[in-house]
Amino acid sequence: MIRRASLVLVGALMGATAMGVVYSAAIPAVAANSSTYRELAIFGDVFERVRAQYVTPPQDDKLIENAINGMLSSLDPHSSYMNATDAEDMRTQTRGEFGGLGIEVTMEEDLVKVTSPIDDTPAARAGVLAGDLISKIDGQDVRGLKLEEAVDKMRGAVGTPIKLTILRKGAEKPIEVTIVRDVIAVRAVKFRVEGGDVGYLRVISFTEKTFDDLKKGIDKIKSEVPADKLKGYVLDLRLNPGGLLDQAINVSDAFLERGEVVSTRGRNPDETRRFNATPGDLIDGKPVIVLVNGGSASASEIVAGALQDLKRATVLGTRSFGKGSVQTIIPLGDAGALRLTTALYYTPSGKSIQGTGITPDIKVEQPLPPELLGKVEAQGESDLRGHIKGQNEGDEGSGSVAYVPPETKDDLQLNYALDLLHGKKTDPAFPANPEQAVLKK
Repeated sequence: MIRRASLVLVGALMGATAMGVVYSAAIPAVAANSSTYRELAIFGDVFERVRAQYVTPPQDDKLIENAINGMLSSLDPHSSYMNATDAEDMRTQTRGEFGGLGIEVTMEEDLVKVTSPIDDTPAARAGVLAGDLISKIDGQDVRGLKLEEAVDKMRGAVGTPIKLTILRKGAEKPIEVTIVRDVIAVRAVKFRVEGGDVGYLRVISFTEKTFDDLKKGIDKIKSEVPADKLKGYVLDLRLNPGGLLDQAINVSDAFLERGEVVSTRGRNPDETRRFNATPGDLIDGKPVIVLVNGGSASASEIVAGALQDLKRATVLGTRSFGKGSVQTIIPLGDAGALRLTTALYYTPSGKSIQGTGITPDIKVEQPLPPELLGKVEAQGESDLRGHIKGQNEGDEGSGSVAYVPPETKDDLQLNYALDLLHGKKTDPAFPANPEQAVLKK
């Protein structure tokens, strides 16, 4: 049975998607010395000077919000203040569902391009197709908007209508459709059978739905492939920026019978928390290969690190991002929140991933296509200004190129994993043997 851990979020990859978080309602008081109060008095003087004498009248709330963010950004790249809108966005992301249309989009030539309509959603039912270009939203031109702004306009309260103007290749004139928003449940895990005998599980992010989606995927694969034919599983964590810690623990636990999954260690020794696996391997001991790259961060690194240290899986790909800190979410007035780094997390062997990342057992580089050469560079936690230094600074240098080809035939890392599972390739690191796990604290 999978144990449900307390709600904790880990790791935003450079501010994207989920944040690393423990929810807290109270902050223990720590007395400040007299020099601190003198500095606060200076801050008050500066604030009043700016309000009274700046060339244009500033907004008081913006001044204070920016001052708070300036203080927090001086600590590390992941501590920040969230106003009410940002805090609600975070909660929406971790729930894994929102009021919207049901399309995956990108930006192309200043227009919103539909990369894929999600099955059985308002957009799909309205006839929106992959490749459609959205030129207007409720009559407003998309040109000049950022992708995030366009997405915000398309999201909204369930049951409210939205009118899209669509440019479609082959259509003589723009197409106008009115769509009524509905609850969109974003799939956290995509799955399929590869080659008729390998289960492929891609964890996109760690939301409240991730473990349930993973279990559904495993059950579906088992129903399609007889146990005696199933060679094993590929767990794809590439481009996964992180999310809820309890989901990372449960996903790890799905493949484990025992052992520590992860520990979090804060400022004081008594703040250390350890999370252990429980009996019950959902894939019945079948071999596992975990794929990682420079886009694998935080919660995905917890899973990769746990399965690697406990010798339950072979990790293949390139070095992960190296986001090994936990952020606590402290609710503030007017529905805002403080996101504050309060701990680092450690793999079962006692290794901190902060600034170092997960080094794969089998390194397989994925070359960039010609059109991306010079445009996509390797980046990791250790490249971020002001990042918390890792356990051993000499080992820093996390990250690698974060790129996954859209077509399986071009995906060298996935195909290398499939060749290992099919016996076309061999490596001393595969298959992993849990009996060989030797952990040091």
